[in-house]
Amino acid sequence: MADDRARTRRAPAQPGLRTVAVQAALDALAERRSAELGRPLRVLDVGGGTGGTAVPLAAAGHDVTVVDPSPDALASLRRRAAETGTSARVHPVQGDTDTVAQPGPDGERASYDLVCLHGTLEVVDDPATAVANLAAVLAPGGTFSLVVAQRLPAALARALAGQFARAQAILERPDGRWGDDDPAPRRFDESGVLELLAAHGLTPVDSHGVRIFSDLVPSALVDSEADRTALLSLEAVASTHPTHAALLGALGSVRHVLATRD
Repeated sequence: MADDRARTRRAPAQPGLRTVAVQAALDALAERRSAELGRPLRVLDVGGGTGGTAVPLAAAGHDVTVVDPSPDALASLRRRAAETGTSARVHPVQGDTDTVAQPGPDGERASYDLVCLHGTLEVVDDPATAVANLAAVLAPGGTFSLVVAQRLPAALARALAGQFARAQAILERPDGRWGDDDPAPRRFDESGVLELLAAHGLTPVDSHGVRIFSDLVPSALVDSEADRTALLSLEAVASTHPTHAALLGALGSVRHVLATRD
């Protein structure tokens, strides 16, 4: 019984429905790149909060530094890492995109094989500076994983709610907001994201919409593991379909872009 409890406590945290597609892509990338390098990856997760991305990667054997400005989030991360037996490979650091590129005590700047910025570019003061700072700590041949909120699905959601003026503002305003009372500081289009990455020496290798259907389906209709599996299968097909992926991907609530540093 005690052994069963220990195994339960140490089981890796499973990604939720809203993040599973991104996590699956990262898991596959990390496994492939680790095999190429012959060692676990050095990972930086900026804005990683309570470890939704970091803990699964650490459970797979990689070394993950999580930078977040919230002490409460980092405390939750430490508890989560302890519960999953990954504390030795998870390193919480209080900071933000402005601090990650600063040299360490030895005067050297850290270097990472995989840098993740998920759901954070929307809230930074200057997206260009944030991307520049993260590109500076990405090792040659490393991968930058970016997840950002998309403009078009937000406009569609407002239109379906009868908020036509807000939908129009989201489409027309450069920041993708409907106004000063919009809780989202910023939304993005794919073209703008790809240009931003390219401007800082990052070459996009994959870009697809995520949560194309998941955010539209009422939770009451996904009340079993079979429903969840079927919905995830639908999401996977929609994001990779040879004919419809571009159109459907534009409707995903967020966009996941992978880019490499040559």
